[in-house]
Parts: sequence; structure tokens; C-alpha cells
Amino acid sequence: MEIKNIPVARLMTQDLVTVSPETSLVEAGEVLLDRDIGSVVVVDSSGKLVGILTSTDFVNIVTNDLATADATVAEFMTESVVTVGAEATIRDAAATMIADDIEHLPVEKQDGSVAGMLSTTDLTAHLAYLES
Repeated sequence: MEIKNIPVARLMTQDLVTVSPETSLVEAGEVLLDRDIGSVVVVDSSGKLVGILTSTDFVNIVTNDLATADATVAEFMTESVVTVGAEATIRDAAATMIADDIEHLPVEKQDGSVAGMLSTTDLTAHLAYLES
């Protein structure tokens, strides 16, 4: 199978870290640091994707001194999340990431729940593996 035709489902990270919109910003930041990840998926009580919060968001928060002691994820998450279906190819996913200037692309199931996450790191690791 050509590399461009590999389905996203084969490369995505399935062990997702999720938070709720009500999660404190401090707790979400600790999760990113403790897990050494670049984003958390924000889901509602039914598991549906409602947003994403990334390390880049935290840079913006710190740079602009936006955080308060009681700040929540809901205040800073990106709500209009760009996603891809699990059946999409990595070529399609990579094109989406470039077009939308994003590094973390949630992979959605048909029912709107999140199946996984594809990151630029996942794509880089896959290419490095192919070269070795």
C-alpha cells in the first residue's frame, strides 16, 4: 500500500486524554505536562467532541496574561475543531493539517465521538520508521 493511501486509523493515537469544558485550566495544563502531550480533547458528558486545547493555546494564555485562578477549559478551548474521519487517508489528513495550520487533528467516529488523534509527530514518526 502506498504511503499516501494508508488510513488515518492505522497511525492515530487511540489512547486519548480527554477533559470536560468545566476542567480547570490549571488541571488541563498539568495533564499536558504530566503526559508529555501537545493537546487534550474536550468532550461533553456523552463523549462528543466539543473542543480542543493545545500547548499553543497555553502559550497564548501566558503571553497575553489571560488566565485567572478559576479559569476553565471552556474559556480557552477551540470550539470549531477541524476533524477527519477514521477512513480518511494520511495524505488527506496531512493536507488538512497544512491547510488549517494545525498540528493535532482529532479523528471522529460516525457518531461524533472521538476515535483518536493524529499529530504531526505521528506523521513524522511514521516517515522515520519507513526510512529505517
